[in-house]
Amino acid sequence: MPEMLLPFPECSSTIESGLPGFPPAHHYPLPSMHVSDTTPISPQQRKAAADLLRKTAAPAAELGRLFAHRGNELALVGGPVRDVFLRRPHNDLDLATDATPPQVLAIARDWADKVWETGIEFGTVGLRKGDTVFEITTYRSETYVPDSRKPTGIRYGTSLEADLRRRDFTVNAMAARLPALELVDPFGGLRDLRDKVLRTPGSPEESFTDDPLRMMRAARFTAQLGFTVAPEVAEAMRQLAPRLSVVSAERVRDELMKLLLAPHPRDPVRGIELMVDTGVADVVLPEVPSLRLETDEHMRHK
Repeated sequence: MPEMLLPFPECSSTIESGLPGFPPAHHYPLPSMHVSDTTPISPQQRKAAADLLRKTAAPAAELGRLFAHRGNELALVGGPVRDVFLRRPHNDLDLATDATPPQVLAIARDWADKVWETGIEFGTVGLRKGDTVFEITTYRSETYVPDSRKPTGIRYGTSLEADLRRRDFTVNAMAARLPALELVDPFGGLRDLRDKVLRTPGSPEESFTDDPLRMMRAARFTAQLGFTVAPEVAEAMRQLAPRLSVVSAERVRDELMKLLLAPHPRDPVRGIELMVDTGVADVVLPEVPSLRLETDEHMRHK
């Protein structure tokens, strides 16, 4: 497949039609940069990406320099990176580092206006500087047991790429190293943004077995972003939908609310259809697939 144009903000030329192939509800008058089919990023793409990321990453630029001065890595990761390329607002910043939580505290405590340690046992330190909230999480790997989606063991790591592999989808497995704003995209997240498809960085069976809530997130992103799931992801959802029984009702409720509050009237339907087609709805919203089989006395579907 030849190179296509993926629109991004703040470049030199504008495409008035918005995101090629997106439903009208998701069109934005965005400028463009080339995205190839292959994962390696060209120098031109890296420069364009850095220009796009600069405004979003600005609140963390000084912090990135502090970490670099101490010999540690710091990177903007996940949703904030994805949303730069989709031109969606993202208020809080997720950061990842090779520094351990005590090292993070030593580096950031004097810089931040407020620090909290609520998630420190899972490797996360929270900060606030001005109006911006940061969550800094140490690179890590996790182990799970079959009857829970909560990790039973955490091992800190030293590789950003290895940390990105544990993310839910490739479009959320991109990062920007700070302070240089070097884009890191080892699993083809830009390509999948262009193609509007949800894939997992590793095996979808492994990903959904570890954290079944990711199946609900797939449905939510289908509704919110107008994406489709890759065939192997849909098949893994069909096989592993019963795993959702280990997820708390509160977490399922939260994902359903986000899905139903997708910005345009048809958007929630996309997510619900995916849930029904993969059997996820049988577990978390069984009333909906049951309605497909109901008819009234006039032989009309209810």
